[in-house]
Amino acid sequence: MLCPGLLRWALLLALGLCRAHRARSRNVLLILADDGGFESGAYNNSAIATPHLDALARRSLVFRNAFTSVSSCSPSRASLLTGLPQHQNGMYGLHQGVHHFNSFDGVRSLPLLLHQAGVRTGIIGKKHVGPETVYPFDFAYTEENGSVLQVGRNITRIKLLVREFLQTQDNRPFFLYVAFHDPHRCGHSQPQYGTFCEKFGNGESGMGRIPDWTPQAYGPQDVLVPYFIPDTPAARADLAAQYTTIGRMDQGIGLVLQELQAAGVLNDTLVIFTSDNGVPFPSGRTNLYWPGTAEPLLVSSPEHPGRWGQVSEAYVSLLDLTPTILDWFSVPYPHYAIFGSKPVRLTGRSLLPALEAEPPWATVFGSQSLHEVTMSYPMRSVQHQGFRLVHNLHFKMPFPIDQDFYVSPTFQDLLGRTTAGRPTHWYKDLHRYYYRERWELYDRSRDPHETRNLAADPRYAAVLELLRAQLAKWQWDTHDPWVCAPDGVLEERLSPQCRPLHNEL
Repeated sequence: MLCPGLLRWALLLALGLCRAHRARSRNVLLILADDGGFESGAYNNSAIATPHLDALARRSLVFRNAFTSVSSCSPSRASLLTGLPQHQNGMYGLHQGVHHFNSFDGVRSLPLLLHQAGVRTGIIGKKHVGPETVYPFDFAYTEENGSVLQVGRNITRIKLLVREFLQTQDNRPFFLYVAFHDPHRCGHSQPQYGTFCEKFGNGESGMGRIPDWTPQAYGPQDVLVPYFIPDTPAARADLAAQYTTIGRMDQGIGLVLQELQAAGVLNDTLVIFTSDNGVPFPSGRTNLYWPGTAEPLLVSSPEHPGRWGQVSEAYVSLLDLTPTILDWFSVPYPHYAIFGSKPVRLTGRSLLPALEAEPPWATVFGSQSLHEVTMSYPMRSVQHQGFRLVHNLHFKMPFPIDQDFYVSPTFQDLLGRTTAGRPTHWYKDLHRYYYRERWELYDRSRDPHETRNLAADPRYAAVLELLRAQLAKWQWDTHDPWVCAPDGVLEERLSPQCRPLHNEL
């Protein structure tokens, strides 16, 4: 029998070993697609080969109702990395060129909070947010210090950078953010590589070669055409090019996970895969409809194998990723103010409880203001259970089209067919696409394509009021500067908070 002193030392040693194991077992790998959608076997697309995503899905909880809060590259990435919607963190549009947008200086981002808590942070690939003081990473290889094609599409380069990050002599737990540039379009800027840069690195003359990539070619006849894309030869060829770049990303994901396995940390790491916003096709990116906001989301926890391979129907948001990762590392949520004395509160929720049991979550919110600097079209949305409400604040203006989508084969074909009076094979027409109602209410349980606006239907008046109240509360909770913005029509019943502002006007 151990004496009390030896027993006490044995208990302290066991506690120390447990703490050491706990510190080692708390890592995060966040993998982000660029304009990615549901083109994978994990989401029942049988036309495309994505063996590595499919394998990850078998070790993950697969979310069927995950949504971005904003359908634009920089705003979505800033929202994901802060837990704050774009109207609150300040990243209203794209962080590029002379008109670049930035998050507010006082924002405390996920990499900043984790670094302060002793977690090592790294980013490989597309960053597209700023300023650096708000989004600092200990290890960074992005478009800011190299070619985005190399760090975002060259999967051999990505593999080696991951290896370098993992081989650094640093025993701190880590957060590694691998942001692929695939399958984002590049035809408007580097047309020699194809519509989606599908030729980059494929070994053809002038294209270079990515050693670890085995290109997969798809034909127009091979693809599955979603309901929101015109079923035309041009759109099918566009999708086939997209499939090739998704295949490159999928093989890159396999390489990244192999590096974690080789380093002995894969089974100690929470792995999350998602995309930043909707696909660059009609009704997709820059829209707050389902095609613009619905995202793939795989969450693989080594500590929750009971939910591996299961599907969750819970409504979740990419705003939930910051609280999820903070909880994983046991880092407290931030307490600070961006302006004045109003404290910031994360309105997202941790996804970790969903890894234990199916939660009853049924509401997500969306907020869009700009994309490119010329694309001001503020919108707000709420989806509650099967209903989606979209508020178009600038509904009297035509909806703006972003440049790389405008010059895409799909949209140019749609424009040409419309001008010539030929069938578009599309579920909408361009007039409806450009000119929208102030309020759009859809019952997705009966109208999954969101084609019948019920906002003016008296039978749905109670639903409309409920969703408007939910949306307004969220806007106030998140300090939305647009919450009292005039949108061309005076409110019949101004909220008490807005009345002083309207009286001054």
